[in-house]
Amino acid sequence: MTHGKMKAIGAYRYLPLSNPESLMDLQLDKPLPTGSDLLVKVKAISVNPADLGIRENHNYEAESPKILGWDAAGIVEQVGPDCRLFKPGDKIYYAGSVARSGSNSEFHLVDERIAGKMPKSLDFAEAAALPLTSITAWESLFDRLGISLGANENKSILIIGAAGGVGSIATQLAKLAGLTVIGTASRPESIEWAKSQGADFTINHNRPFQSQLKELGIDTVDYIFCLNETEQHLANMAEVITPQGKICAIVPTDKTTWSGSLKMDLLFAKSVTFVWEFMFTRSLFHTEDRIKQHELLNSLADLIDDGKLKTTLTERLEPINAANLRLAHDKLATGRFIGKIVLENF
Repeated sequence: MTHGKMKAIGAYRYLPLSNPESLMDLQLDKPLPTGSDLLVKVKAISVNPADLGIRENHNYEAESPKILGWDAAGIVEQVGPDCRLFKPGDKIYYAGSVARSGSNSEFHLVDERIAGKMPKSLDFAEAAALPLTSITAWESLFDRLGISLGANENKSILIIGAAGGVGSIATQLAKLAGLTVIGTASRPESIEWAKSQGADFTINHNRPFQSQLKELGIDTVDYIFCLNETEQHLANMAEVITPQGKICAIVPTDKTTWSGSLKMDLLFAKSVTFVWEFMFTRSLFHTEDRIKQHELLNSLADLIDDGKLKTTLTERLEPINAANLRLAHDKLATGRFIGKIVLENF
């Protein structure tokens, strides 16, 4: 069932970004909410590495276009019959589900259990920068690594890739939890950004970690949050993790350039906990606790409105159209983007 048309950006097959058909302006049927879905009028969308990865894997010709986008802020237009958390007119922000059509569309369906109330102190673009990266960072630190929000004054965390989208908000959350934060960054501008987010120290991820930490008077770290090149950094991580420490990674091994197996024995002697984080797990498998994403986005909004956290937005593009989305994907594909890029207003 549909009612009317809407603007969207999508593609029927994978093409290089230089090709105008790699991401196209489309007119699609506007969907209707059922069950616990909200129909959202999308006001701003953010771009993430997930968009690039899924776009590149969409390497076939399809009858219906693939719509990407897993970060949005907007206004609830309509609610499904089972909705209890939101009503029309509410401002919300969310990351959605990779199993469903993405948020690069004028109207979008999302299960209310994975959406949060938008921070009152932010505009739509500032809010859209946050959901995917914040859920990833929050689940990693508090669910996967088991860090508590206090009593961490003698504990430290190494965040590998501190200047990116996840690293920026993870640095803020780790500082809020009372940890000493060492971020990795390799360029003057990324070092400056990591420190502006609250990193106590920075080291260069292109050089051995141990000698750099020793120069800072740090022997080992209690936690490591690895945001890129998991296999490339494993030996370095094994050297600097505290015995019985914990490591969380968000990037699976790339089987095209690696044997496809991590040398996990490097962590054996220290009895290290190694855990993965994929923020779509809860929505993908319909886990019973998926409402935790609603709750953490609400908690995040309160922390932002209380001035304890800030948006990680660094660049705005307007309007939301295929040309600007191709530009955003291109900027992100360099792997050197600092903070978050957001498109606003269709």
